[in-house]
Amino acid sequence: MSYEELSAFVAATAEEYGIPGAAVGILADGRESRITHGVTSVEHPLPVDGRTLFHLASVTKTFTATALMRLAGQDRLDLAAPVRRYVPELRLADEEAAGRITVLQLLNHTAGLDWNLVDADEGDGSLAAFVARLGRLPLIAPPGARASYSQAGYNVLGRVIENVTGLPFEKAMAELLLEPLGLQDTIFDLDDVVVRRFAVGHNRTPDGTLAPARPWKSWRAGSRGNNPGGGIVSSVSDLLRWARFQLGDGDGLLSAEALDRMRRPTVELRGSTLGDAFGICWFVRDVDGVRTIGHGGSGNGQFAELLLVPEHHFALVSLANAGPDGHLFNQAVLKRALELYLGVVEREPEPLHHDERRAREVAGRYEIDAMNLDIVAEDGRLTLAVGIKPEIRAASDAEMPPDHPAAAIGFLPGAADEYVVTEGGLKGQRGFFSRGADGAVTGVDLAGRLFGRTA
Repeated sequence: MSYEELSAFVAATAEEYGIPGAAVGILADGRESRITHGVTSVEHPLPVDGRTLFHLASVTKTFTATALMRLAGQDRLDLAAPVRRYVPELRLADEEAAGRITVLQLLNHTAGLDWNLVDADEGDGSLAAFVARLGRLPLIAPPGARASYSQAGYNVLGRVIENVTGLPFEKAMAELLLEPLGLQDTIFDLDDVVVRRFAVGHNRTPDGTLAPARPWKSWRAGSRGNNPGGGIVSSVSDLLRWARFQLGDGDGLLSAEALDRMRRPTVELRGSTLGDAFGICWFVRDVDGVRTIGHGGSGNGQFAELLLVPEHHFALVSLANAGPDGHLFNQAVLKRALELYLGVVEREPEPLHHDERRAREVAGRYEIDAMNLDIVAEDGRLTLAVGIKPEIRAASDAEMPPDHPAAAIGFLPGAADEYVVTEGGLKGQRGFFSRGADGAVTGVDLAGRLFGRTA
């Protein structure tokens, strides 16, 4: 009955959020099930099926991390070694930090690197060109000091793979993982995408209608330089096979101990919806007393979620082709599936009543390289809005996803300056405010990454 109930829930929730097409996969009791709904595109519709390709965006990081674990298992790589052992050309604004950052710190997002480069597609689009520009990337903390999600860090790891194997990143990934595991529909190149059935991303126009998203991949993941952190394309069927591998004994590619090590917490995450800790790449989160590991991805009008529950040998995949509500759709499917199959119920945090003094203390502008985050205290409400910087929109020829408009947030109980978004496309997201030695608010974390407060 769980499958029938979840199928009905997927159809109703896709209708509620206006999702043209979705693919959901379940691995339970050793059996794989697939639920497909809707169409690939509102303009040129084809039914979504089990092999329809979706852009996975940051779920790619789970593949990149696993490839590095395989190289480590072959004694071709030391996770504790400085990255410069494998990427001697790496130069950062802080040269002392550049010499200290380890491979493991890139894998668990503790290297201190900001999110990404604004000009990620500059030059020939290669990983070598990406690394050559990293001197422009700010460091947000000393290596090892704290976790902050970094796309740039995973792109550097792609260069590690290239230099260790002597192969282009995509070819190395195929030889290390994709071909041995039979993942025939897990690819990077758009030339390979267009000869298969694929989902088109959609974004809402100002009048609320859905329009196909261009470029097909994320505006920040169009070049090879962003492939290690967000370039993979795959199907729900291949992702179920990937989940089975991650929950298994390594299939002769990795040891079961190496896979287990990836799932163990390496650094705590504070006040995050994404998890309680980072493992090696994976977000580790306890839900209703059950340990889960997972990773999500957001592209241009496409959203992906992969969730594993190792103690139950259970996995769930949810893929949706509309933004911004594809994220909310996927989260709803994950919660319902955990309840139906495992009896695991996730409880929503309850925010405190509005506190005007605290609200005014945190109000202001915060930023990372490509985005502004504005927090406003007004009319008895505290709101958060996040969007691409206007100057970046103006300088780009590519269409970009719409910004997240102002939505209410509320402080959570305790003295840790944690908050939760209570409405809109980011509903349910949690974060926290950072303070300096003098007690002044210096930054805000959202989606696992630090936005620094502007002057």
